[in-house]
Amino acid sequence: MRNVTGRALLVSCALSILALAGCATAPAPSIEYPSYKIGAPDTLVVTILPEPRIEQQLVVRSDGKITVELVGDVQAGGRTTQEVADEIEKRVARFKRGAVATVAVAQTASPTITVLGQVGRPGSIPLTRQIRVAEAISLSGDVTLFSTPGSVRVIRSGDSTEVIEVDLWEIRRGNLSSNIQLYPGDIIYVPTSVLARIGYALQLLLFPVQPLISTGTGAATGFSF
Repeated sequence: MRNVTGRALLVSCALSILALAGCATAPAPSIEYPSYKIGAPDTLVVTILPEPRIEQQLVVRSDGKITVELVGDVQAGGRTTQEVADEIEKRVARFKRGAVATVAVAQTASPTITVLGQVGRPGSIPLTRQIRVAEAISLSGDVTLFSTPGSVRVIRSGDSTEVIEVDLWEIRRGNLSSNIQLYPGDIIYVPTSVLARIGYALQLLLFPVQPLISTGTGAATGFSF
C-alpha cells in the first residue's frame, strides 16, 4: 500500500512540475549577428545591370580579391556581399548609367554545420551556401514532438565558445531576430522537452527494467548535453 501511495505522490509531483513549466514563458531573444563575411575560396555570382547584362561567377582568390569586368580587382574577403556590390556599383557607374550591381554567395568554402538533439535526422549538413537556423533545422527533418523549440541553442567556437539562444516558436510567428546566419563549425542543439524528461524519469522509476531492454542508451539523449 505504501508503494502505491508513494508512486501516486511522485506522479502528482511530476504533473505539478509540468504545470509550472507550461506557465513559464521567456521573451524572444533579441540577437543581432553580423552578415556573412566573404572569404577565400568562396564562389560569388556578380551581376551588373542594365543591359548589356554582365554576369560572372568568380572564386575569391587567396588575396581576398575578385576581378570584375569593367571594374578590375575588387576586395571581397572580409566584407559582406552588400559591401562588395556597393563598391562595384560605384566604380562601374562611369561605364553604365544607372548601374545596379548584386553579389551573391554561390558556394562557401566552409565544410559543415551540425544539428543535434530532438530533430528528425541529427547529423552534419554541408554548408554550400548561406543558411539560417530555421532552414538548417528543416533540412534535418524538423523538430520532434519531444523537443523544446523555444530553447534551441547554437554553439559557436572562435576565440571563445559562444552559446546563442534561438526561439524557433518566435521565428515561425514572424519574429526573425533570432534566426541567425550559420557559420562553419556551428552546432545547433535542440533540447528535449520537460514533458519528455519527466516521462522518461517516471518510466525509470515505475518500470526500472523495461527501458534497459526496449530503448537502450538512445532514450537518455535528453540528458547527454
